[in-house]
Amino acid sequence: MSYQVDLVLDAKATLGEGPHWEEREQLLYWVDIIEKRLHVYSPITSDTHFYQFNHYIGAAVPGQLGNFIVALQNGIYTFDLESEELSLITDPEVNLPSNRFNDGKCDSKGRFYVGTMDVDAKPGCGAFYRLDRNGEIKKLLSNVSISNGLAFSPDEAFLYHIDTPTGEMSIYNYDEQSGDISFKEVGITIPKEMGSPDGMTIDREGMVWIAHWGGGCVTRWNPHTGKQLDEIIVPAKNVTSCTFGGEHLDELYITTARIGLTDEELALYPLSGGVFKVKLGISGYPSYSFR
Repeated sequence: MSYQVDLVLDAKATLGEGPHWEEREQLLYWVDIIEKRLHVYSPITSDTHFYQFNHYIGAAVPGQLGNFIVALQNGIYTFDLESEELSLITDPEVNLPSNRFNDGKCDSKGRFYVGTMDVDAKPGCGAFYRLDRNGEIKKLLSNVSISNGLAFSPDEAFLYHIDTPTGEMSIYNYDEQSGDISFKEVGITIPKEMGSPDGMTIDREGMVWIAHWGGGCVTRWNPHTGKQLDEIIVPAKNVTSCTFGGEHLDELYITTARIGLTDEELALYPLSGGVFKVKLGISGYPSYSFR
């Protein structure tokens, strides 16, 4: 299918990532990891602004009213949007100063799932964690290289997770009550010529949408058959993540990056680092908050 891809923010982000749609406020939150910023965009007013941090920010999700949970290089914090004060919750990798947090999101129970990686992407240095509502953190996976996209199946039986260098999206059995996971199988393998799988979201039909780093697209797949169903061509080579948003949750917001591109590639893809929007004929799920 052919899609109209609209540029909503010519942000020129170094490493735009982690889009999160706040349904109550009809706002899009996203991060620029390298520039250490949490961005806020209102499609209704076209207003955009950002919060500046002193460390790499891998992911951000709403917490209690007026607060966000932010995964910085030096730990997971609560962040008060009004006072801009940070309060440390936990730092499970305090002894790994060259690691940073990467992609993360909450499940429907309000638990925060988030992964880590080495800042130079050294293989096997990262992990995947669950932050429970009482502030306790549990390591779910070790020997992860670049913990990236994740999604939960509509029936909440499975968690889908991407470790980018593997080129695969893995399926884990997911216990809705405990939040624990166990490996089931590899669901999707991205061909190398299509780039590397990065961020991910899921639609109401249970199909996943995967952003392709180096591939200039977002693709739709059946996670259990491994069959590709659709493709959105994005005018940026390094496509990083996507999430459903808009009043009816039928608009796909897509983040991209400029990092790693040569001058020649930037000339070919001048909109790299922008945030894009695509109107779809299918809707997704609201982003969940930390509770």
